[in-house]
Amino acid sequence: GYSAISLQPNAGSQGELAGLLAIQKYHQSRGEPERNICLIPASAHGTNAASAAMAGMKVLVVECDENGNVDLEDLKAKCKDNHESLSSVMVTYPSTHGVFEESITEICKLVHDHGGQGYLDGANLNALVGIAQPGKFGADVSHLNLHKTFCIPHGGGGPGVGPVAVADHLKSYLPNHPLIEDSGPSSGIGPISASPWGSASILPISWAYIAMMGDKDLLYATKIAILSANYVAKKLGHYYPVLFSGEEGFVAHECIIDIRPITQSTGVNSDDIAKRLMDFGFHAPTMSFPVAGTLMIEPTESESLSEIDRFCEAMIIIRKEITDIENGVIKYSDSMLHNAPHTAFHVTSDTWDMQYTRAQAAYPVDFLKKNKYWPPVGRIDGAHGDKNLMCSCPDINEYR
Repeated sequence: GYSAISLQPNAGSQGELAGLLAIQKYHQSRGEPERNICLIPASAHGTNAASAAMAGMKVLVVECDENGNVDLEDLKAKCKDNHESLSSVMVTYPSTHGVFEESITEICKLVHDHGGQGYLDGANLNALVGIAQPGKFGADVSHLNLHKTFCIPHGGGGPGVGPVAVADHLKSYLPNHPLIEDSGPSSGIGPISASPWGSASILPISWAYIAMMGDKDLLYATKIAILSANYVAKKLGHYYPVLFSGEEGFVAHECIIDIRPITQSTGVNSDDIAKRLMDFGFHAPTMSFPVAGTLMIEPTESESLSEIDRFCEAMIIIRKEITDIENGVIKYSDSMLHNAPHTAFHVTSDTWDMQYTRAQAAYPVDFLKKNKYWPPVGRIDGAHGDKNLMCSCPDINEYR
């Protein structure tokens, strides 16, 4: 739904910065350089505020309601209070709370009515491909992440690509490069990365993925991403509270389960559950973001039903282990959750003074007896490590 796009940004965060700089240059071209307020909902991606600050903006946070949506009354008040200086609003859609923002078109119109621009963060575009066009919501700018939606690798530090797409009135302000004339518009914001075309060599992967999938299968992938998240939410909702959902009770591409009531009653926290999941062979979901004391689960379109069921089974077994603590069967300090993960070295050691069996620690489900990932490191004190850094550099005298 946009008019132009730049592939120069090397990450979603760079795409954000490029889009915001384009907005600022647009305001300046209209003789309104004083417009420097960026409204960002509490549900936004963490990089949004950092990008706005780097673009020279002042960030104001817009509150969210109990369902995870942008609080329209708070947004209206902040737009009115900053009518002369409002630059933009940054909204992640679907939101990081895992819901489709019910009022997205109203949000964009409201900001436009006060002279601002709408930035729709497309980091969660894998819940929109083939279904909706952000440019038609009323947004003026979006970036997307090729590693998340269009198949490029994300591990090992990248390379990333965060293309930025803009409406017609902003296309003159996309990134360009001083050494390559046709790398962007002459009136652009300048380079956003060292290379005029960003990480161009990895783009054929996304092209091939799109070409092989075609319209029909890209839409199918989007449906599976949404279906998988709702499947997890419904299955785990019997055991853990799902924090946010839409008006019909559904989530978008991810769901947030609330661990805080469990922590209050037993002491078990999201870190304990994440560590115990390692015993089942799972990497932890996103922890304590965007809400502290929660787990954010995003199965995406890539995981099979059997793998999702295996994850849900692990979470249900962990909930039963929590119930044992609640019922006084075992103390929290003696529990598998508190002592996880369990390494092969620990489980096979000559002494075992735990209040549960080695089999319970290492093989909570039978499947693991045939195919087990062993965590290489046991429980560490993460907070202590963060506060007491140890330099691994050689002594300065070794350089003499």
